[in-house]
Order: sequence, then C-alpha cells, then structure tokens
Amino acid sequence: MTNKLLAECFGTFWLVFGGCGSAVLAAGVADVGIGWLGVSLAFGLTVLTMAYAVGHISGGHFNPAVSLGLMIAGRFEAKELVPYWLAQVVGAVIAGGVLYAIVSGAPGFEGAGSFASNGYGEASPQGYTMMAGLIAEVVLTAFFLIIILGATSEGAPAGFGPIAIGLGLTLIHLISIPVTNTSVNPARSTGVALFADAPALAQLWLFWVAPLIGAALGAILWKLVTSDE
Repeated sequence: MTNKLLAECFGTFWLVFGGCGSAVLAAGVADVGIGWLGVSLAFGLTVLTMAYAVGHISGGHFNPAVSLGLMIAGRFEAKELVPYWLAQVVGAVIAGGVLYAIVSGAPGFEGAGSFASNGYGEASPQGYTMMAGLIAEVVLTAFFLIIILGATSEGAPAGFGPIAIGLGLTLIHLISIPVTNTSVNPARSTGVALFADAPALAQLWLFWVAPLIGAALGAILWKLVTSDE
C-alpha cells in the first residue's frame, strides 16, 4: 500500500507540476509561448508518461475523481479510496509549492495571480458562468472515466491505454480551458488554489463537486454499456 500511495503522490505531482507549470511558465510568453494548445498537450503528456512509469504500481489514477469512478465501476477497492485521495492531494500541493517557489523567482514578482487555478465568472478565462462551468466539468469528467474504463478494459488493445487516456485529457483541455481553465481533477485544482490569489479558494468547491459527480456518472454509464457483455 505504501508503494501505491507513493506512486499516486509522484504521479499527481507530475501532473500538476507539468500541466500547471506549462500554463504558468510557458503559455503566455510573447511570440514563443505555447498557448492553450501547448498547455492541453502538456496535461495529456503528464498522464501518459506517469501512467507508463508508475501505473503498474498504483493503477495510475492521479485524480480523486478517477479513483471514485473506478471504485463505482468495480475496478478499485473502497477501503483504498480515502488513502488514495490523501496521497493525490499531497502530491498536488507539493507540486503547487515547488511551482510557486520557481515563479516567485521571476523578475518583478508581486504575487502568483491566478496561478493556473480553476474558476468561473470573473475567474473563468472567458467569463463563463458557474452553471456553464458545472456542466462542462461534469460532462467532461464523465467522458474521461468512460475513456479510462474502455481503454483499460479486457477487450482493449494491450499496452495502449495510457495513450488513449493522455490524448483524452488533451482533448478535454482543448474544449474547456476557456470555460474553467479545466479541472476534471479535484487534486489538481486544490494544489494550485492554495497559492493563487482570490477567488480560487472560494470557488474550489465546484472543482471537487463537479468532477466527483461526473466520475460517478461516467462509471454508471460505462456499466450500462457493458452490462450485456
């Protein structure tokens, strides 16, 4: 169990450090910045690389919503859910702290700003409402679970699961960065919200509630799809 929790901590650290780090450090650089497309790809690559690196140890969840969805789908033991959540949040918070230490070394640093945090209303990249953010996060997390469950099912081609999952997360970011800055992962949201300026912490509740609802919905839909197999 210790190995599993360390793997989840490492994997979630890499997801937050690589994905949010690309947004904070590289996305907005004039002329050479990677933009939203680059950030989307960065998040997908973090999951893909860590799924291959430590997925065989812990299952490669790196996301409390994924752990919940896998439990509901019968792929994960309920007794391990809370320890996995704690390991994931710890990894995310450490990543946020390391990233903050790097960002604070920039010339003229005066605060972290939004710090790649998730938000709605004025905190949304394009000003989308709370309801729009809620719907987007629920729907996209549900389909993320369907992708994960399908790509790792017995009938799927062996060894290609991480690729499908990584590309799925990339697509999710391409869709929803303008809406909420893309969460679908409560740990990812928590890890940077703790260091961001307001209103990241005040809005953090939505980025726990919506992904968890979405993950449960995705698992239920997957079980309905496969019920006759």
